[in-house]
Amino acid sequence: MQNLNRQLLEGNFQFPEGLEVGKFPAELPEKIIQFGEGNFLRAFVDWMVHEMNQKGLFNGRIVVVCPLPEGKMHQLNEQDGLYTLILRGMNQGRSLSQEQIISSVSRGIDLYENWQNYLKCAENPEIEFVVSNTTEAGIVYNSSDRPENAPPSSFPAKLAVYLYHRYQFFSGDPKKGMVMLPCELIEKNGDHLKRIILRLATEWEWPNDFCIWIEKHNQFLNTLVDRVVPGYPKDEIAEITNRLGYKDPLLDTGELFHLWVIEGAQDLKERLPFTEAGLNVLWTDDMTPYRTRKVRILNGSHTSCVPVAFLYGLDTVGEMVKHPVLGRYTREVIFEEIIPAADYDEAMLKDYANAVVERFENPYIKHYLLSILLNSTSKFKARVLPTILDYNRKTGLLPLKLSFSLAALLALYYGTIEGSTMKCCVKEKDFLLQDDLATLELMQDAWKTCDQSIESIVNLVRHVFGQTSVWGQDLNKIAGLAERVASDLHAILHEGIEKAIERLFY
Repeated sequence: MQNLNRQLLEGNFQFPEGLEVGKFPAELPEKIIQFGEGNFLRAFVDWMVHEMNQKGLFNGRIVVVCPLPEGKMHQLNEQDGLYTLILRGMNQGRSLSQEQIISSVSRGIDLYENWQNYLKCAENPEIEFVVSNTTEAGIVYNSSDRPENAPPSSFPAKLAVYLYHRYQFFSGDPKKGMVMLPCELIEKNGDHLKRIILRLATEWEWPNDFCIWIEKHNQFLNTLVDRVVPGYPKDEIAEITNRLGYKDPLLDTGELFHLWVIEGAQDLKERLPFTEAGLNVLWTDDMTPYRTRKVRILNGSHTSCVPVAFLYGLDTVGEMVKHPVLGRYTREVIFEEIIPAADYDEAMLKDYANAVVERFENPYIKHYLLSILLNSTSKFKARVLPTILDYNRKTGLLPLKLSFSLAALLALYYGTIEGSTMKCCVKEKDFLLQDDLATLELMQDAWKTCDQSIESIVNLVRHVFGQTSVWGQDLNKIAGLAERVASDLHAILHEGIEKAIERLFY
């Protein structure tokens, strides 16, 4: 069986009915450079660009670069940038499915093999947009980065070198500035990325004129993305492959719902005609209310409830919300702790929350809990910790279920580091937990000195909570939180997650 590629698309292959197959747009210029080849961007931004191209509105393609040493560049290039996207969901009780071959990606560049090809893109005047999704842990300052490294370690440093090369090549031409659209789920992601770029430029002693060029002629937009993307459907791939008639190791799946909120000048709507293409993209002067409800309700419930469900032995979000105990837990986390902590219209938050629960119940989406656990500590800091703080500020109390979720998270990080991951075990099943290596080392060392007595667990929690590099603050300063989490963690370890969670309901 042949793999998906340009020859298949332009040959006499009989594609199945219902699969949208467009022409291969080889003649379209590259207009976007994208950091990240993961499932989300391919089911979100790349799909949006494909939709605009199909309607003749954008007429540009995307160069994808891999920000990490492990990537899918070779697969992407073998398939000429093509991949299959399946979007499925419910709409007013009706089952809907949309299947497409996405052709918006022109090629992939492995930065670790073709650094000069990457810099060459900076010399292309038609590439004027930057898209990224390097997770919450991606937009970070790394003091060890140097401009002569090929490449530097962090994403901001890689982008800084790119922008400086462009600045030099075009002699600081004001018209050659770029528009950055980061998709990482951190607050004010564009502003944060810009600050790091300017900090690096200063430390690397680049000309002040470059910093002026960055400030005046480049735009770092704050954005918010919303779409659940489970990715490769490993449990269904045999049936899907048989139906499609070709192999696609890059096949991606997502839900039908999508929303992109962008803080940006209105003139950009013409250069990026998302709304004209019928896409749910909202341009606004203030995205704060949208970000708060999305990050805290959708992402926050994911991040807080998934560790509990995973310890329970479940595999997917769908199983979690339909489970008699975990479903109740998830709904109470959302409606009794997350929403009361937010300072926005309660009716608006509840409407969105009800829609989120319905999206979680989507029978076509197998969103694996283990994939959500990627980089859990940075996610917890960004998505859940603000709710704990606001709940405590507004009520003077601790949100008991969110505190329990933090105990469950610490219980997951009981393992041994192997390479860049941690080997852990839940219900006699081994799994690999991925996170920042420094965080994994912190957790491993903390558990090594813990004999699981209540005193030892309290010491473990206080030690981990005191790591400001992980949480951005000393969590021990939140009155009673360490003791509460330690008590829950002790119960999880000695009674099991099933009995420990019962205390929250009675």
